[in-house]
Amino acid sequence: MIVREFEGRNEKEAIDRAIEELGLDRNEIDFEIVEAKKPGILFRGGKVKIRVHLLEEHEEGEQYEEEAGLEEGPPEQRSARRSLPAASNGEFEAKVIEFARGLLDRMGFPAEITVNFREEGRLGLDIQSDGSGILIGKQGKTLEALQFIVNLAAGRMGGETTRIVLDTQDYRSRRERSLLRMANQVADQVRRSRESQLLEPLNPFERRLIHTSLARYGDIETVSEGDGLYKRIRVICRSDRDMRRE
Repeated sequence: MIVREFEGRNEKEAIDRAIEELGLDRNEIDFEIVEAKKPGILFRGGKVKIRVHLLEEHEEGEQYEEEAGLEEGPPEQRSARRSLPAASNGEFEAKVIEFARGLLDRMGFPAEITVNFREEGRLGLDIQSDGSGILIGKQGKTLEALQFIVNLAAGRMGGETTRIVLDTQDYRSRRERSLLRMANQVADQVRRSRESQLLEPLNPFERRLIHTSLARYGDIETVSEGDGLYKRIRVICRSDRDMRRE
């Protein structure tokens, strides 16, 4: 995860600067306000500083479609392509696996951990444990938390430019398929009813997956709502009048 900070005289100006510099849409960034100063006698202009959280693929600008599950072929074929051998840093991999295994042991979930895939800047690890269901957690939140901890540790081991992706029981591919199926069903319902619907709270990666998937519908709009890391997407049917204005 990459963190960038942007400033403006108000929240909108800071967000606009972030969008312009990063080349992303408003729905594709997650931010928090870290500083806010109102105009005063000694401080004439207002100042707002926001902190934007980015996945590495947005900073590099290349790997989003593949990781989002939007490349050609079903998820099973994508997983096969990802597992092709790549350059291996054996010492670094061994340290990361040892740390992850030790973390799970201390949690009471002994596991076997193997390399799932290697890519430029990304290392996938597969967890094989009797407690996989608990390690995944509701909507994958426990797995995401474990992945965050492992990435922090990997950064201290010299892997600042390598993102660690944890998976177990092929959860990530199954989750992607489920989200895409749900998003398309909701879009069809919204088109028929002309009434917006609000999806379940999703993390940034899952929201980008939904935004990108539904962008192919010319009469459907998606907007993120809420604060924090997990936000909800509202699926809206655009009126014929709105589309004619474009």
